[in-house]
Amino acid sequence: MPSLKGKNIIITGASGGIGAEIAKLCAARGANLILLARGIDKLEVLKKELQSKYAINVHAQKLDVSDTDSIKAVFSQVLSEIGQVDILVNNAGFGVFDFAHEAKIDEIKSMFDVNVVGLMACTAMVLPGMKMRRSGHIINIASQAGKIATPKSSVYSASKHAVLGYTNSLRMEVADDHIYVTSVNPGPIATNFFDVADKQGTYVKNVKRFMLQPEYVAKQVVDRMLTRTREINLPRWMNAGSKFYAQFPRTFELFGKRIFNQK
Repeated sequence: MPSLKGKNIIITGASGGIGAEIAKLCAARGANLILLARGIDKLEVLKKELQSKYAINVHAQKLDVSDTDSIKAVFSQVLSEIGQVDILVNNAGFGVFDFAHEAKIDEIKSMFDVNVVGLMACTAMVLPGMKMRRSGHIINIASQAGKIATPKSSVYSASKHAVLGYTNSLRMEVADDHIYVTSVNPGPIATNFFDVADKQGTYVKNVKRFMLQPEYVAKQVVDRMLTRTREINLPRWMNAGSKFYAQFPRTFELFGKRIFNQK
């Protein structure tokens, strides 16, 4: 696998979950890190931990990716300080599971502001430099929800479908610039994501035995950094389900929805 030593890597949503685990693995491989999240206190703790273990540079900056003005300000500052970004991991995101007729407009807007618009805005800030250098890697953390539409996830699924559409188009746009673009499409991961998404705990209870560990997902991502990887789909059985859905959507919706109707 390509060396990450000395590479500058930005990770959004780095204060916990797979974002923090990606940061730890990148630090162990000698990368310099720019950690972004709303929770600056957690970022500072992670920063101190990584700097105490590894001879790397770590920046921690507060950022709400739903605020595009803040994205412009923070990324401009970061770029002026470090010069270039080799890898951007768009990890920040959240979901709320609701039936379409019960979804609150403010939560719908928030999901798209964070999961879609914020991701696009962060990407737009690093692309000019990557295109000029003709190198770089954009990694967008999407979801199997962007491939398999299931009951009670219409809004969240729509936001992740948007991420995949953007990612696939971007990959073709920058291919001649030697910039890699990867989507990461995991199933449920054992993180605090579900504290917000699944307030009643129904989904977590039903799929707990299938949940991926954040350390495992992070390793799959880091192992493929700076490689021409189109997608990372986890777990394999859910990826098989998404392929079946793509080929036979009507059959899936008739007979498979009960399997995935766990919310």
